[in-house]
Amino acid sequence: MSTVTKKELIDRIAEQTQAKRVVVKRIIQSFLDEVAAELAQDNRLEFRDFGVFETRTRAARVAQNPKTLQRVQVPAKRTVKFKMGRLMKQKLAPAEMAGDVSN
Repeated sequence: MSTVTKKELIDRIAEQTQAKRVVVKRIIQSFLDEVAAELAQDNRLEFRDFGVFETRTRAARVAQNPKTLQRVQVPAKRTVKFKMGRLMKQKLAPAEMAGDVSN
């Protein structure tokens, strides 16, 4: 598995669309900023067939430091959950399951 950076995505999209790299970078950054802003307001983002982003609050809990075995309070925190959409599931499905869309 390799890592794809934002720069690499910008380069790919600029090449595919024949748009200037600077314009594509501005659009992608604006999109990411808007996603973060909406999630910060606890809004749910739904992109049909791609997936849904929503925030969840993890409850506070008591954990244990594995080195010292000391108990540590872990405060509640907000996280982002992503649920795959139909097309994403199809793309990630093994080849023999690609035709099965009953889920």
